[in-house]
Amino acid sequence: MKQISRVNHIGIRVSDFEQSRDFYAKLGFEYIAGPTGPEPVAIVEHPSGININFILNAAPGETLNRLMDVPEKYTGYTHVAIEVSSAEEVLANLAELDIPLSGEPMNHPTGTSFFIRDPDDNVIEFIEYVGLGAYKN
Repeated sequence: MKQISRVNHIGIRVSDFEQSRDFYAKLGFEYIAGPTGPEPVAIVEHPSGININFILNAAPGETLNRLMDVPEKYTGYTHVAIEVSSAEEVLANLAELDIPLSGEPMNHPTGTSFFIRDPDDNVIEFIEYVGLGAYKN
């Protein structure tokens, strides 16, 4: 579809609005609105234009990411990948913020990437993207 122009927002189910808002604020996201609506939903946005909707109806006490942390592989979105201009600088920022990596940084043909988890174990990838040139023959 040629009419698609970009991803509008990412919906993430979370268990605690304040905890999630504060965590994503460390990553540079600003509170916009909410919670509002029947779900309810709260919105944060990064100056880069990345918008996240926190869906505030996670089951109490649930700590397992069913898409990533169980042997069975269920369908669904497993993570969001956020492009960064410098993997090295982001790694330093995360260390300053005491946000641990979920595994070691990886170098691959499209760039350098690494993962973190938010307070609800939702997975976030950061990638310093160098392009698909290595895959083109």
